[in-house]
Amino acid sequence: MRTAPTSALVAALALGVAGCSSADPGTAYPVETAVSSASQAAKASQLPPRPADLSLTGVDPCELLGQAQLDELQVNSVPRKVADPQDGPTCVFDADKAEPFHAYHLRTVNADLQEWLTGTRRKNSMTTAPFAVESYPALTNYRAAGTPSDCEVLVGVAKGQTLAAQAFAVTQGSDSQQQLCDLAGRTADLAVQYLKTRS
Repeated sequence: MRTAPTSALVAALALGVAGCSSADPGTAYPVETAVSSASQAAKASQLPPRPADLSLTGVDPCELLGQAQLDELQVNSVPRKVADPQDGPTCVFDADKAEPFHAYHLRTVNADLQEWLTGTRRKNSMTTAPFAVESYPALTNYRAAGTPSDCEVLVGVAKGQTLAAQAFAVTQGSDSQQQLCDLAGRTADLAVQYLKTRS
């Protein structure tokens, strides 16, 4: 005769199931533990020093990419401003002439880059990695679990000011996370190059 499982066994099974989340059917991802403040501070120490301030005051993000840059990113529509931006002036660039389709967002944020590592904008659900864009301190910022859908590159162009370039996969499942981060990084490169010419 089969005996009913004990409550202890049921609790253990429940804990085991709770340790994974699923973004796609049949694919389980471990729940990440909170990122320690020490590890975030270590990432901050890896950022290169800012060579000079590139002020974003009065900058229209829709004007950060010229026609040659739009062609390189295969943007085929008129850049458009987000009517009610939540995090600073934002411009949307669509690349939807041929598959895979992408969209790019450029926004100017009145917050220091460090805020994404050790401040109020830090999110344990996001994966951040330090690097440099045109010699400026930068971070990639993305959600590692599930099907890659976007990647954001944050560039600390001035004290208290960050330029954010985000690449979205409109054609779902067409890009790896690295490909999206490469697209966001290239968009950031081009925008910072423009900022340098006007400083």
